[in-house]
Amino acid sequence: MDKIIMKTPLVEMDGDEMTRIIWKMIKDILLLPYIDLKTEYYDLGLEYRNETNDQVTIDSAEATKKYGVAVKCATITPNAARMTEYNLKEMWKSPNGTIRALLDGTVFRSPILVKGITPYIPTWTKPICIARHAYGDVYKNTEMIVEKGCKAELCVTNADGTETRDIIFDFKNSDGIIQGMHNLDSSISSFARACFNYALDQKLDLWFATKDTISKKYDHTFKDIFAEIFENEYKEKFDAAGIEYFYTLIDDAVARVIRSNGGYIWACKNYDGDVMSDMIATAFGSLAMMTSVLVSPEGIYEYEAAHGTVQRHYYKHLKGEETSTNSVATLFAWTGALRKRGELDETPELCAFADKLEKATIDTIESGIMTGDLYLLSTLENKTKVNTEDFLKAVNERLKELL
Repeated sequence: MDKIIMKTPLVEMDGDEMTRIIWKMIKDILLLPYIDLKTEYYDLGLEYRNETNDQVTIDSAEATKKYGVAVKCATITPNAARMTEYNLKEMWKSPNGTIRALLDGTVFRSPILVKGITPYIPTWTKPICIARHAYGDVYKNTEMIVEKGCKAELCVTNADGTETRDIIFDFKNSDGIIQGMHNLDSSISSFARACFNYALDQKLDLWFATKDTISKKYDHTFKDIFAEIFENEYKEKFDAAGIEYFYTLIDDAVARVIRSNGGYIWACKNYDGDVMSDMIATAFGSLAMMTSVLVSPEGIYEYEAAHGTVQRHYYKHLKGEETSTNSVATLFAWTGALRKRGELDETPELCAFADKLEKATIDTIESGIMTGDLYLLSTLENKTKVNTEDFLKAVNERLKELL
């Protein structure tokens, strides 16, 4: 067959360790034989980030703004041990955090469902997509340890130099702790628009939840901004698409989620989204079967796997030992990016290829051929554990049949 022609490149962000090895396998086995692949390549491996003083991460985000679609491999966020291992100049920030900030994006994470991997919540028959606001709250907080006898106040210095003060707590009887958090109306607005746009893109209902009954200014501001933007900009679009925007308290949302069948987007503030995305991933069966896409308010998309670089398998690989690493989420990052590129460029054959590659992947697992992590989870009677490369080759055999 003739290779599928891409009209516009997508931004390719290479990564680290075992996922970097898998990245090349996916391209060599499943993409390059079928697509005249056009990418603008950026090496976000830790060595090159260190060499460029992390400028390559910034450059990749700017390129994503230019081309509108990116696909990213998992990357290392260094700690003290990595500083020594890679002889780093400094402890570079998370590439995901840098890219999120530059794109002003919201992270959407959804599980990949296959027969044989049964969710721990039996009513969940459709995916639940977590939308996480990726700015502020506890992640940009200021904290202090307070000694007994101190009084803590919240102080805001106005533009004219005057001060507005409010007492947090009088620690006259005990030592304690305080924490200051902030957010921006502009960031909350971007979060809201990204959620509404993604719901329209995916044709899914959107839920949003905070604790506005307790946090009558902080959380209530989130609720009010979402409501205002929805009524003014999206209500008619949602009605036309036949989907719903639904707001409730976070504790009510949790109860509703557990009783639901899935099939919607659940928007959460930063901390809630951090916790709930891991809960959803675990409850559906495997973090290795979780897709992630960063969406900007302008409709820029960056796809990746939700998991890390699989360090333990990488060290086995370096010793020449066989690995059975799950490549599905990384593979679906590629299919997501290719499908979106096809949609934006009006290249239906590229969209169809992405659909068939995903089907081939799921069919392979449901036929009983899978990597070690899924082998341990799967309830299929006839199943075979294969190594990383053999799984991708098995997917390729099914893909050939579909094409």
